[in-house]
Amino acid sequence: MTLDVEKVERLKVRMAEFIRQLQDEICAGLETLDGKGRFREDAWERAGGGGGRSRVLEGGSVLEKAGVNTSVVYGQLEEAFAHKLQGEGRYFWAGGLSLVLHPRNPHVPTVHANFRFIHQGPKAWFGGGADLTPYYLYDEDAVHFHRTLKAVCDRYDPSYYPRFKSTCDKYFYLRHREECRGVGGLFFEDLGGQDLERELAFVMDAGRAFLPAYLPIAERRKDVASTEPQRFWQEVRRGRYVEFNLVYDRGTVFGLETKGRTESILMSLPPQVRWLYDHHPVPGSEEERLVDVLRNPRDWAAGGQER
Repeated sequence: MTLDVEKVERLKVRMAEFIRQLQDEICAGLETLDGKGRFREDAWERAGGGGGRSRVLEGGSVLEKAGVNTSVVYGQLEEAFAHKLQGEGRYFWAGGLSLVLHPRNPHVPTVHANFRFIHQGPKAWFGGGADLTPYYLYDEDAVHFHRTLKAVCDRYDPSYYPRFKSTCDKYFYLRHREECRGVGGLFFEDLGGQDLERELAFVMDAGRAFLPAYLPIAERRKDVASTEPQRFWQEVRRGRYVEFNLVYDRGTVFGLETKGRTESILMSLPPQVRWLYDHHPVPGSEEERLVDVLRNPRDWAAGGQER
């Protein structure tokens, strides 16, 4: 299929406008949730073309560290990296929003979301998704998160949710630990490119679903009493998050390879983490239950059934 370049250029403008609006909406919702913390903003420019707007909140009452970033970058890719993407040639354009929230209370899950549009040579494609990483597993929270995202998918294509949920489970998998990073959500790297207008509409709806998917969970858990051992476990599990982002995450690689702003790329890392040699949770504990579930992904939209 021949790419309609004029249409793609219009979509770029709309995507850039959307991610800035979504950033504003999400940051406002998170500041209301936190009650104390406020986002600081850094606008930056990329030497090869484009730039971004990074917003980071640290030391909040609910959010220990949160980053909600937007960027629109373009220019020439390194020859070796250009071959790793889906398009052809060295020239590229990429616009997207990426967020990671690390809560203070171990009963509130970490969450990540990303929505992007990339154009490289004869191909333009949308990608993204959202996934939940709990430290203590509340089945109803995972069910709510998945069902909220599934409702968006079902409005466009009934095959979307099962496909993107499966892709998420496979992508956010730490092979060296033989476990998923969290309880998943959605992840898609290319919607097909047959109808880019419809795909943009889907990405917009998925982006707007982030707050309804996450805020009710955070509101329910933010005031749950926690203990020092639970905080300890949270920091151990955060180590797994760091391992994935630095070893496997394609977004991290893309940002670094395209010479994006390093501080913005690595804002996803949590503020306090620990690694212990050969650490295992106590048998029969809630911590062990979490790990068992991460090794055996469930059908959360169906109520958390084992597969």
